[in-house]
Amino acid sequence: MQLATDNGSRRFALEKAYPPAPSAGIESYHRQLALRLAFDPRCAENYRLYEMAVRGARLDYLPVKLDIENVSRCNFACHMCQVSEWSKQKRADDLSLDRFTRLLDEQYGLVEIKLQGVGEPTMGEDAYVEMIRQARQRQIWVRTGSNASRLHLHDMASRLVDAGPNEIQISVDGASKAVFESIRRGSVFEKVIDNCRMINAYCRERNLALTKMWTMVQKANRHQLDDLVALGADIGFPCLVFAMDFSSWGSSAWEARNNNLVAEVTEADARRLVALGAGLGIKVYFWGNQAKFSRGPSGHICHWPFERAFFSSDERVVPCCTIANPDTLSLGNASESLTQVWQSEAYQDFRQAHLNGNIPNACRQCYRD
Repeated sequence: MQLATDNGSRRFALEKAYPPAPSAGIESYHRQLALRLAFDPRCAENYRLYEMAVRGARLDYLPVKLDIENVSRCNFACHMCQVSEWSKQKRADDLSLDRFTRLLDEQYGLVEIKLQGVGEPTMGEDAYVEMIRQARQRQIWVRTGSNASRLHLHDMASRLVDAGPNEIQISVDGASKAVFESIRRGSVFEKVIDNCRMINAYCRERNLALTKMWTMVQKANRHQLDDLVALGADIGFPCLVFAMDFSSWGSSAWEARNNNLVAEVTEADARRLVALGAGLGIKVYFWGNQAKFSRGPSGHICHWPFERAFFSSDERVVPCCTIANPDTLSLGNASESLTQVWQSEAYQDFRQAHLNGNIPNACRQCYRD
């Protein structure tokens, strides 16, 4: 697998200059963190141990964040996503509401979850909404996402907002029908845009800043960046993130495939787009995943092995959302206990590999050396 390129470093530099923030502002995250720590003394003690810890193979605290995949199926077959190659665009059965509840009960150290994996979360329907509600009842920060294709069904838009998530990330990858539907295969551009208008209008009615438009910059839409800012403002998003890297899903084949889609965004582009957004009332951010980390004793190694994990819909533990597929790399089956996997020899070996600079192949896309 190839290492991150200088282009990856430049994309990450744009993220450092214009870093994504929660839709309601970073202060909202800090307020919610304080509420969570006050809600459960066990969580507060776990977070104290996490903040004081020196990184090592074995940890004396539980994960403080989790990505939880409620479904691993999707109604789209986007050309940059591994779902497009799965039979019937599905990898495994859905995560049950009961297992989700038991996971939250076990993982008392959580301060944040992202309820989304490789799939369309709203396909979980009632169970999905209830998962958000249960996490929020525990004062856990909840971020989730959607392709917005199903928000008009069964009052999903209002039910989703009323469940109380802290942020809803919605993918919009084209400013025209032709471009959008060529990327988001299986989509109907007009329906997605109507649904975005609907959920954003409902958020405004409730005086909530929850939604965030998320755009994967690529060769197919590179010419529409200005139009995408204008579209985001027109349909009511408070902020927009231009994502400049694609996941490799821990696969050299997918890395080669998706590297062919990458389109560069210059500093001049970024300044223009931020200024355009400011004039239209939408905040513009940039996100670049590649080249964030470097190996070695003095390096900046990935934080995921030491603070969070990805819990798949079939209850296996994956190192991160960039891999996001237990069939590529699993650190253990957590059907009984995520804590056991978190403290297992396999996880300790994985952490030690990062500490030693022996970066696993599935992780190398995010390293610049």
